[in-house]
Amino acid sequence: MSSEKFFATNNEKRLHKWGFKDSGFKLISNKNVTFTGDRYEVCGTEMPDFIPYIENMLEIEFDQKDQLAPIAKKPVPPAQVNKEFFSAIESSFDKDRYTIDDIERLIHSHGQETFKDIYKVLYKSIERTVDLVFYPESENEVKEIVEISSRFNVCLIPYGGGTNVTRALSVPENEDRMVVSIDMRRMSKIEWINKEDRRISVEAGITGSKLDDLLKEEGLTIGHEPDSIELSTVGGWIATNASGMKKNRYGNIEDIVENVHMVSPQGTIKQIEPISRGSIGFKPQNVLFGSEGNLGIITKAVLKLHERPQCQEYNSVLFKKWEEGVSFLNALSKTNFIPASVRLVDNIQFRFGQALKPRPEGLKKIKSQLEKFVVVNFKKFDPDKMCALTIVMEGSKDEVSYQQKNIKKLAKIHKGMIGGPGNGKRGYMLTYAIAYVRDFVSSFQIMGETMETTVPWSKIQNVIDAASKALVEFHSEYNMPGKPYISYRIPQIYHTGVCIYFMLGMSVKGVDNPEEKFSKIEHSLRKTIIENGGSISHHHGVGKLRKDFIPNMLSKTSIQLVKELKNSHDPTNIFGARNGILAE
Repeated sequence: MSSEKFFATNNEKRLHKWGFKDSGFKLISNKNVTFTGDRYEVCGTEMPDFIPYIENMLEIEFDQKDQLAPIAKKPVPPAQVNKEFFSAIESSFDKDRYTIDDIERLIHSHGQETFKDIYKVLYKSIERTVDLVFYPESENEVKEIVEISSRFNVCLIPYGGGTNVTRALSVPENEDRMVVSIDMRRMSKIEWINKEDRRISVEAGITGSKLDDLLKEEGLTIGHEPDSIELSTVGGWIATNASGMKKNRYGNIEDIVENVHMVSPQGTIKQIEPISRGSIGFKPQNVLFGSEGNLGIITKAVLKLHERPQCQEYNSVLFKKWEEGVSFLNALSKTNFIPASVRLVDNIQFRFGQALKPRPEGLKKIKSQLEKFVVVNFKKFDPDKMCALTIVMEGSKDEVSYQQKNIKKLAKIHKGMIGGPGNGKRGYMLTYAIAYVRDFVSSFQIMGETMETTVPWSKIQNVIDAASKALVEFHSEYNMPGKPYISYRIPQIYHTGVCIYFMLGMSVKGVDNPEEKFSKIEHSLRKTIIENGGSISHHHGVGKLRKDFIPNMLSKTSIQLVKELKNSHDPTNIFGARNGILAE
């Protein structure tokens, strides 16, 4: 890491794409890829089955000649500068606190949503960008920049790790005021740790991985582990009402956070002291979860602490068909031995994971062939129907042992076959590398995206079947080439239902305005999901991408309550990101 002060342009993260500059899929021949860097277990691995898998799934011919070259000199509209505001910050702050650099402005004008964010910034242009980027270093500086912005009617959009996938970071195209992105990542300190009360106070700009590394030294953890943990921030988790992969043990973000500081045009919203629970009437801080930058800037939070688990073990279970896996999860949800993380992937995602493996050689090849022979010929698992469950268990040795023993029993009841810890660990850790797939395939004119929803147990198959059928219909309606890709997994279970996480993909080779057509397909598909019993989102939030579906989730009176809260608290719309309920 550079010793320079944090700026987006001198960070190790990719400027516009997902992840880090030293990591990613790389084509080494027309039909073979590898993964660069050394951050992930798949790094340095050749994956000769990956391209054939894509060709088979999409019914296309993969060709290096189809690769798109990102625009080298990206067009950035001129900054709209409020001279009075700019003069005020010049006299109030050191020059290293802010920048009007074009690349900095462009980076802070998009998240990681595929078709309107990444595709347009790489291969076309973004019509409206922020006009200045500000890097506060304390809560007092946040208060000052909010006060100056209120005085001169400047729009502020908070920015964490930039991993948002709902277009929450995009500037409303009709915003004619100066727009300033407030990048919180210099505010990344631990303020205090209270081991007796098991609490920690942190600044909102700290990333999940940095926080976990610091806590590891103390033998502690908060347990929140989203796919984006390397890049996303505590403030971003709260603003989007995030969920982590180990939710079963540690809770979702609303279960982990005990106090939040948010600086708003009217002052600072906070509890005086964190409390485990209190009947204190309305709790204003509850409104901050899922606020998506509409009310103010989250500056710090008090989180629950846990001792780092004494024991961590992985496992996996194979099922002959998806329905058996779902039946297992339903039964598991009623027990007292639910692991920290369980994740059921369908057959298509199972095969995707296999395609990312290196081809075994020597003794490993013989062992692999033997294992496949036993599974297929003796256990009668069909490679085109089987699915897999990955498991992470954490806690004391006795706790983990109890979970292992009972999971094996339950798996047997539901016709599952234990797949072992190696497959479980690989499946879990692969999550961090898979995020890079989208950027790799998009450069070859294959557009992909993820969608997540919460579904009652009784409607799981309804939603899956309806979404799968609708995607084929929409794909045909827009005359897209090849065939569409849809796969799904259940990464979270609840008492009353599950989260379903869809992966979508399709070739856009030869398609005019592919980002617009893909956007329409995604929107129609989400409508289908909601009509069949799913929610807008499970953990990604609403942003501008899903705003049309708010009336499907909330009554008119509920919507009006939030709008009146916004109008009374921020009457001039200083925090004008216009996300969710407040989108125009």
